[in-house]
Amino acid sequence: MLLIKKILILEDNYKVLSKLLEKLGQLEDRQPFEFSMTIINDSEQVENLINSNPRAKFDIILLDRDCKMNKSFHVLEIEHFGAEKVIGISSVPQFNKQLRERGVKQIVEKDLIHIDKFVDQVIREIEKTISKIAWA
Repeated sequence: MLLIKKILILEDNYKVLSKLLEKLGQLEDRQPFEFSMTIINDSEQVENLINSNPRAKFDIILLDRDCKMNKSFHVLEIEHFGAEKVIGISSVPQFNKQLRERGVKQIVEKDLIHIDKFVDQVIREIEKTISKIAWA
């Protein structure tokens, strides 16, 4: 039986997304399961497709703050999914602080100047999350 682990990526920067997807593909090659990814780049979709769907389940959530609509991905109902599954990835320290106040412990401050280093740090946090979760 094929094991699938679901990742929700809430990010509006396509350069960041492309680099994350490349590294996630490499990470997947080293795992005994495959990733199923949902990528959303506006907060209305989070409200309409994720928060309002009681069957939505994710193993890992990458959560930026700003979306394409100049609104906030922080509308995500973190408490429903579990703060331990969320990795904050905003470039704004205040936005990451807001996530910490909501119980998120894993934060990687986005650095677009050193984007490869940032993406590598995000992948390390994903690996840490993988090691903590029972992958049944």
